[in-house]
This record gives sequence, C-alpha cells and structure tokens, in this order.
Amino acid sequence: MDKIYIFGHQKPDTDSVTSAISLSYLKNKLGMNTEPRVLGDLSNETKFVLNYFHVKAPQLLDDVKLQLKDLNYHKDYFLDECTSIKDTYDYMTEKSITGVPLVDQKQKFVGLITVKGIINSLIRGDIDTLETSYENILNVLEGEEVLKFDSEIYGTIMAVAYRSTTILNTIQLKRDDILIVGDRHSIIEYAVESGVKLIILVGNGSIKEEHLEIAKKNHVNIIRTEKSTFHTAKIIGLSNYIRTLNENIRPFTFNEDYYYDDFLTKTSKLKHNNYPIIGKNNICKGLIRITEIAEKNRKKVILVDHNEVEQSVEGLDEAEIIEVVDHHKVGSISTSNPIDFRIMTVGCTNTIIHKLYQENHIEIPREIAGLMLSGILSDTTALTSPTTTDLDQEAVENLAKIVGIDYNEYALEMFKAGTSLKGRTEEEIVTTDIKVFQKDDIKFAVSQVFTLNFEEILENKEKYLEIINQISNDKEYRFVLLIITDIIKNGSYVFYSKGATELIETVFELDHVPQGHYVDGWVSRKKQIVPVLMDLTH
Repeated sequence: MDKIYIFGHQKPDTDSVTSAISLSYLKNKLGMNTEPRVLGDLSNETKFVLNYFHVKAPQLLDDVKLQLKDLNYHKDYFLDECTSIKDTYDYMTEKSITGVPLVDQKQKFVGLITVKGIINSLIRGDIDTLETSYENILNVLEGEEVLKFDSEIYGTIMAVAYRSTTILNTIQLKRDDILIVGDRHSIIEYAVESGVKLIILVGNGSIKEEHLEIAKKNHVNIIRTEKSTFHTAKIIGLSNYIRTLNENIRPFTFNEDYYYDDFLTKTSKLKHNNYPIIGKNNICKGLIRITEIAEKNRKKVILVDHNEVEQSVEGLDEAEIIEVVDHHKVGSISTSNPIDFRIMTVGCTNTIIHKLYQENHIEIPREIAGLMLSGILSDTTALTSPTTTDLDQEAVENLAKIVGIDYNEYALEMFKAGTSLKGRTEEEIVTTDIKVFQKDDIKFAVSQVFTLNFEEILENKEKYLEIINQISNDKEYRFVLLIITDIIKNGSYVFYSKGATELIETVFELDHVPQGHYVDGWVSRKKQIVPVLMDLTH
C-alpha cells in the first residue's frame, strides 16, 4: 500500500502540525498507510505542545516532486557481472530490453552492457581466451561434469585439428590451456600429463581410466559434451563472464532520488535509451528506458489547514491530492480527479477532525486528544476569537475530559511558551507565521505574531519595518502586514510596509495610521483581517 503524506502549510503552526498528526492516526486506524509531515520549522508553542504530550515531532517534507523511484521503471533488472554472455543475451531477449546493468556480488553497479556492445565485442574482440566459471562452460555446452577442481577457468582456447604427431612434436601445452578434443587418446594423454587447465571432450568422447587418474593427480578439469568440435569452438566464447565485454566508457547513471523533470532535461541531451538507476552506496536498483516511462506513481498527499498552492509544499502539482481537510476559504487547489474535500466554518481544523473521529466511531487516545485540544485552543485563542463556533466549544469540552486537564489553565501555559521571543531574531519572528494571499494578479502577505510583551517588539520597531519592507520588495508583494496580537488584551498592533499606507488608512478610516496602531478585538487573521484586505485590495 502506497504511503500517504499528511501535512499543513509551509509555516507550520500548532493547528496544522497537530491536525496532521491526529488525522494520520485516524486514517491509519481506518486501514490506510499515512505519515504526518511538516513543511518548516516548528514554533515554540508547537514544541511545547508536543513535549507536553510526549509526541514525536513529524519529519520535515522538502517536496513531493516526482522522482525516478516514483516511475514504473524496470526495478531489479540487473545481472551479476559473472553471468555468461549467453545467459545475459537470453535475459535481455526474455525481458525485451536492449541493455542491462551489471553488478558485483554486493549488488553494487559496475557497468552497463548492451546488445550492440555484445555484438561488437564478439565480432572484434579476443576469441581465443576464456575468463569464466566451470558452471558457465557446463551450461553453455549443455555438458557433463567429468572432473572439477577449479570453480573459475582462465586460459587460452585450442581446438585440436592437427595430426597427433604435429601436436605432440610442435605444440607445447601449458597450464592455462583449454583443449577442445574428441576421443584422440594420445592427445588426451599429452594434455593430462601437461596439466592443462581444462579438457573439453566433444562428441561425447571417452577417456581412458589411466588418463583419468593422471588428470586427477594433475588437477585437470574435464567436461564432456555431445556437441561437435566445430559447434563447441563456435559457442564456447559465450560462456565468458559478461564483464569481459563490459564497455569501457562509463555509462550515465541516475540516483533513484533524482527528480523526473531534471532527468528529462538531462537525457534529452544525452540521447541514450538505457540508464541504470542506483541508490545509496552505489547499489543498483534497475534500469530506466526512455521509451518506457509513461506510467508514474505520483506521491499521494492529504492537505490539512490549507488549500492554497502558494502555502503548500513544492511540487504539489506533481503529486496526487486525495483529500483536503480545512477551515479556510476555498483556495487555488485543483485536482484532476474527484476527492474528499471537507471544509467547515469552524475555528480550527482539529474541530473538523474531532468530528471525523466521532463519525467513524474511533476512540481518541489521550495524547492525540491533547494535540487536538491544543490546536483548537491555539487557533481560537482559547475560544475567545470571533472564529470560535459551538462545534469548537463542544470539541474542547470533550477533548479536555479525555485529557483530564483544565483547558483554560493549560491554554495560558501554552501561550506563555509560544509567545516568548527569547532567542529569536526579528526576521524569525516575522517569517515564522507569514501567509501569502492573492486577489486576481495581486499578492500580499500577512504575518501574525502572538505575544504578551508588545513593548519588546516596539523597542525594535524600525528593524521590523525594515524586514517587512524587504520581504515586500524581494517577493514583489503589493504589501506586507505584521500583526502583533496580544492574547490577554484581545487585540492587535499593526505594522505595515510602504505599499500599504493608503489601504491601511482606508481600513481604519483615518488620515494617518501610525506604525504599531492598536485595534481592539482584531485577533483573527482569517476572519477579521484578510477578508477586509481582500475587499479593499485592487
């Protein structure tokens, strides 16, 4: 079963992270194979929540772009470099491929052999030597084992075609000679006494007992075949290790993690058809043929707490979205197939997931209930946000009972941990929870920071203004807003980039809006802030 990744937006807040974990637990209980992931660094608040309930943080997901491992290439198509030439050719014929990667005993890639390479080597190569195994020779000749002393056979091939006296008088047999001979007993006697590497008895030739004893004493390997001298001499070279034909030019290989679009760009210049695929430590995974890569296994994903392409993972257009669970407006996500699309007007994604648990009659464990409770309290500012609904209130009451805590006391503890600015740079504070929005061809961004100490930010006001102006310029946004929300006062201070001056004056109906202007009750980016900006942006 393919793994499904569940994740929130690029700037993970407590709701998006806990939603991914809680929904993943539910889906796995329903028989799916899912894994929660995050798209960025966790906030202090989220870290506090995960530590409080002893839940491991999800791993980072860099992208969901198509990789070579997602293609239906010829996985496990490779041969040991000690395979015979004949068996290699038969394998390529059987698999209808024109090339095959070669590996060593540890499955590490050592080269690529092609049908063209085999033909060229057999025509132009050395046909007098043998570098192979006893078993390869036995199989190619369909022979019978008579004597075997060596697993590997290296030597020079000689087919006996002269008169016996010519052989005995003019040819000095050596230890690495491989003799193809029939039942010519004088030649056989000369060969075993010389201690040649291998005697191949053709035509089912016989060998005298006394010659056999000498062969045993001198460790002479012997194979018998019913094939003729001519036939044997013709095909014995096919028993050579395929590595003896390995083309010297290093073929182009690709790691299985290589991106598909980069692969297409690269191979369009190389113009080959066969490409070995390797993994970690140069382990061969198989073979890709350019003409056979139409079928792809796109990564499957479920989106939580967002449905905007701009807020999601890189390569989303190359993945298969199978479900969305969100509480925001319908965004720019589109799919090629119908999917489950669950959007509700509630204050938090976890409220929807709580309802999904109820609908599927799945019991919620304490740690999962704690994460869901934390997500709702965070997104609704402990149920004080105008986005809060009766369903949020109901979910909080139920989850707090499962966890066994006073949610008001816990929320204050969570907010204190999350709003601490200690150890964070001004840039980190601005960019931790910044979201991009688009109206027609206009893009703008809103960053929201929760704190119990606005004075700490006010002391470095100029630095924060410099950062949001820089972001606006670099990203070519119409404007950037920095909303500093005071949880206790239940209101927000507003900083804005240069491009937002006229808009901000219109929003607040003032001739001049100072940087850091306080707005009582303005706490919800989704329900209060962004809708107004959308209406007035043009």
